[in-house]
Amino acid sequence: MKFSKFQSQIPTFYYQFQLFLTALMFYTRIPVPKWVGYSDEQVNKSSIYFPFIGWFVGGVAALVFVGSEFLFSHYVAIILSMIATILMTGAFHEDGFADVCDGFGGGWEKMKILEIMKDSRIGAYGMIGMALLLLLKYTALLTLFEYMAISSLNSFWIIFLIGHSLSRFTALTFVYTHEYAREDLSSKVKPIAKKLSATEIIVSSVFGFLPIFLFSPWAVGALVIAPLFALKLYLGHYFKKWIGGYTGDCLGATQQVSEVIIYLYFIGILKLLGNL
Repeated sequence: MKFSKFQSQIPTFYYQFQLFLTALMFYTRIPVPKWVGYSDEQVNKSSIYFPFIGWFVGGVAALVFVGSEFLFSHYVAIILSMIATILMTGAFHEDGFADVCDGFGGGWEKMKILEIMKDSRIGAYGMIGMALLLLLKYTALLTLFEYMAISSLNSFWIIFLIGHSLSRFTALTFVYTHEYAREDLSSKVKPIAKKLSATEIIVSSVFGFLPIFLFSPWAVGALVIAPLFALKLYLGHYFKKWIGGYTGDCLGATQQVSEVIIYLYFIGILKLLGNL
């Protein structure tokens, strides 16, 4: 009886594993077996694993940082970790951020903004935005490393896991709370433009928040939800006001900005704790 029950669960385990590999294929450059296949429905369902993909991207960043620090300074190690994440994802989210900078910077009405964001070329707004974002991200990580080195609270690599997983969950919440902005569904996010269910967003939130419990004290780390919630409200209002919802580029931009917000939050917390 128990064996037959286990047999009945095998298709479910297989399907979820297939969805995870689909997410890995869609959100990173990591090759997956051909039997995984591809369909819009698969990609839509696999989006719940988006924050879990952050574990892998953050894990690679942490490994590259730890390994590089043995040979080089932590300044170089942080840059190499950033390069590793960009190579791993194919600059998928950075490209979205640059497109949002160009679109909302150069467009003054919905169709023009969407048209600019769809253009594969990068403009002045996108180039300047990306340069400032990467500089801010590098400086934030460097400051965090120095603060954590003297605080003895945690190992620095934990920050990579938190930043990459939680920022991806923040971006994914738009699929649950907002409407897709392109009527013709003509963009890279077309497969995940369908709404997520409450159950799916809850499962995804577990993947997003679980790395927080590696931080000590975890309750302090969990308060990062406050600035992320404020960011979500602001971006949600901004995107809805100008284009009526979100696009794939908006999700990428949200991930990038959320990641930086997470690093800045922990800088503030560690500085506060150091002054107490």
